[in-house]
Amino acid sequence: MSKVAEIKAKLEAADIRYWANDNISQVLEEGDREALIEEAVPAFENVLQNLVIDTKTDPNSMDTARRMAKMYVNEIMSGRYEEMPNPSAFPNYVGEGGYEGMLVVRSELTSLCSHHHQTVKGVAYIGIIAGEKLLGLSKYSRIAQWCARRGTLQEELNVMIADAIQKETGSEHVGVYVQATHGCCENRGIKAHSSLTQTTVLRGAFKDDMGTKKEFIDNVKLQQQFSCGQ
Repeated sequence: MSKVAEIKAKLEAADIRYWANDNISQVLEEGDREALIEEAVPAFENVLQNLVIDTKTDPNSMDTARRMAKMYVNEIMSGRYEEMPNPSAFPNYVGEGGYEGMLVVRSELTSLCSHHHQTVKGVAYIGIIAGEKLLGLSKYSRIAQWCARRGTLQEELNVMIADAIQKETGSEHVGVYVQATHGCCENRGIKAHSSLTQTTVLRGAFKDDMGTKKEFIDNVKLQQQFSCGQ
């Protein structure tokens, strides 16, 4: 049995979904990712051959199939095969000198459109009203990037980031704003090189309290101005 077939059998036996934006690390064992790469190489080679590309004498195309297989598994879709980064939550002593305000973290993202496998590049702004647990500042970005590194749609990615942040912090009050450009819009179809897609997920006070929502949006605007000014 091939490694791909073995992994699929495990997933289906455990009734685990394996869509493009799902994480399947719970059934992977040591060495499985390397085996997936090896099995993907001839598949990518077949794609190149079917595009009538000479991979034997074209120096630019030699070993491209292996580079593509490694890129998919180890880089642009690695969020499917890796466990979520350890969030390292620490207690926040609310009411006893702990932080009770809003935290807004900016994270650069690279993802992959499930429809055309074109790159999606953008930024997530994660807002949270501190509860009983906080994460190290870099962990918010690591979680967002882990969610992004798979095939997905921006709307789904926004929800995934919000879900993960809520799960790891226990906070009911989370806002996630994502702005991104899509290769599937820039490189094909309408070929709109200035297109920008914005999506927002607001929960708890971010959704229900206008003051909290405004503070979050104002913080996003300040961070955008700062990043443009650098």
